[in-house]
Parts: sequence; structure tokens; C-alpha cells
Amino acid sequence: GEVDVEAARARRTGVSELDRVLGGGLVPGAVVLLAGEPGVGKSTLLLEVAYQWAKTVDRSLYVTGEESAGQVRLRAERTGNVHDRMYLAAESDLSAILGHIDDVKPGVLIVDSVQTMASPQVEGSPGGVTQVRAVTSGLVAVAKERGLPVVLVGHVTKDGSVAGPRVLEHLVDVVLQFEGDKHSTLRMLRGIKNRFGASDEIGCFELQEEGIVGVPDPSGLFLSHTAEPVAGTAITVSLEGKRPLLGEVQALVSSTSAPQPRRAVSGLDSARVAMVLAVLEKRGGLKLGDKDVYTATVGGMKITEPGIDLAVVLALTSSFGDVALSPRLVSVGEVGLAGEIRRVPSVSRRLAEAARLGFTHALVPPDSGKPPAGIRVLEVANVADALNAASHAR
Repeated sequence: GEVDVEAARARRTGVSELDRVLGGGLVPGAVVLLAGEPGVGKSTLLLEVAYQWAKTVDRSLYVTGEESAGQVRLRAERTGNVHDRMYLAAESDLSAILGHIDDVKPGVLIVDSVQTMASPQVEGSPGGVTQVRAVTSGLVAVAKERGLPVVLVGHVTKDGSVAGPRVLEHLVDVVLQFEGDKHSTLRMLRGIKNRFGASDEIGCFELQEEGIVGVPDPSGLFLSHTAEPVAGTAITVSLEGKRPLLGEVQALVSSTSAPQPRRAVSGLDSARVAMVLAVLEKRGGLKLGDKDVYTATVGGMKITEPGIDLAVVLALTSSFGDVALSPRLVSVGEVGLAGEIRRVPSVSRRLAEAARLGFTHALVPPDSGKPPAGIRVLEVANVADALNAASHAR
């Protein structure tokens, strides 16, 4: 028979940052796994989805096995997410959920969480690999049969796997990772797998008293807005998916008499920081053997891509010499073991974001292409060039 293209179109959820990561919205019959550590805000995000869907599309059904329906309702009332078309059920039995679907006939089903549900057909305790697989397969079958988009919550264990080593990933169509630092209000939503679109998009949210809010323009949140330039900070632009984000790298180099100097890293890749330190000792003439070195990012941001190596170099040397860099300077580039600065992808997109936020100078690797208007670009071939250029950029 004919394939109904119209029916397979993605429908916007009304949560625009989520729609961005999904590639437009929820496709009928799609099964989405939202993975994240306990307490990161997955339920808060999905209550918002259930509410926005009820408000703008049609009925939504939110099934929880984590708490009572009353508790969920209280939480929804606290954040103002209450609507006549939004149905809540506290249930941990798969066949009961299927019954609710028949009663409510929702346009979207949210299950919080797949680890608390059990299928009466199989043995094993809820949360175990057999049960999780059976529950997911059951829900996938219903989703496909009725063209019902289903969003499953999956709690991630400390080592980052979703309830049993990636048991679910091949069963579902879309895997989203929800992450953020417990001490920060900022949350990132990353697409890890997406059968219906690009999987490298990223969405930003902020947890506020009144619920969760999308942050369409997150760059400013990762900068520390000091009045005076401070030694030991350097601004860079990292690429998260297709999205350029300005971030700030901070370093503190201090003398120590301890035989084993400390090396502490927060928000950065510690192996890369260690490599940059070695390159600086060898190629940049910095004697760091009797120094404690601390490096961190601002705002609880995690940046692991190599394109920020140059900013780490600048922050470290700035702290070492106690000389502040120009507050309008940004740097992008990977550092190699010989001290060379290597090219990184999408330099012009990164610089355009920096220019938009008022930065006037940029240090970039050689052959980085034509810079955007409004920013002066200095191409640096190695660490020595970079340190020299940074000291003159004002």
C-alpha cells in the first residue's frame, strides 16, 4: 500500500530545544530513550513535554513507576504544568499501561522510567536486563502498531551505561543523553542516535524554580563576566554538535614545596591537559616541576574536544607569568606534541559566534580560511608564536 508521508512527519513537541535535537519533533511511532543520571531533571523535562503537547497538539499520557500520581501532580502544579488533556498514571505493570493507552488514546506516551516497569510475561525483577528488554520491546511494538510516539526514561549508572550495557540502544529509534553538573542549573541534551535526523545536535536548558526553560542562546552562561581582566583565564569556542559555544578556561599555577605537585582538572579532559603541560615545559620553556596546576571551566561546562588546547595553553601561561590576556581575545586550535598548532573543524562558524558576542581578536591555526567580519585573526603555527601573539593582542 501507499506510505503516508504526511503521517510520518515530525510533530513539534512545543519544547523548542528538544525539537532542535530531535530534528524537528516527534515522529509518529518513534521510540525515544532519554538517558541521564538520577536527579539530573529528566522527569522535569518530560513533564514539560507532556504539558506542552497537551496544550498545543492533543492528549498526552505520563506514566510513572517512580512515584505516586499525586506526587507527580504536585510537581506539575508547582511548575504550572497542568492541563485537561494531560493524563497522569502511576503504574509499573506493562499490561496496565497498555490498558491506559486504550482508555486515553494519547498522542504521546511518556514512561518514567523503563527500569521501574515490569512485563508479566517474563521472569526477573524490574530494572534487570530481561525485564528492561521485555518492557522496551513491548512498548516499541505498541508504538509502531499505533503510530504513537513513546518517550522512555532510562537512568544511567555511574559508568554511563543505560540500565544494563546498552541493552536498549538498538531497540529504540532515538537516544538522547541529558546531562549537567549537580551544582549548576544548566543542562545539556545531546542526540546520540537518531534514525530520523542528525544525531549531533545539542539543546540547552536551565532548571529554574518554576520548572525547566530552554536556553536558545547559551554562550554567555559559560563566561565569568569580570570587570577587570584576570590572569589565568582564556576564552575559546568549542563546537557542541553543530553549535558553537563560548567557554572559558581558567588555570592557576602556584608554587609548592611538596615533592609531588598537584594536578587538578575540572570540566576538561585531564589527559589532554597533561599533554599540554608537557608541551609547555618542553616547547614553551615553562618550568612547572615545582608548581601545583589547577585547570577548570566556568559554569559547570564540560569541554573535551581538542580544539580548545590553545586556550588551555594561554590560560596556563597567563597564570604562570601572572599577566592577564586581552578580555576580547578568543583562541581556537589543537596542540600537537611538537608544539605545533593544528587545524580544527568549522573555525569560521566558531569565530562568527565570538564576533557576535563582541570579541575582536582571535588566535587560530594556519590556513583556517576566511574570517568573518568584525574579528581580527592572527594565525599561529606553534606554541611560541601563540604566546607571542597573545601578549601583543590588545
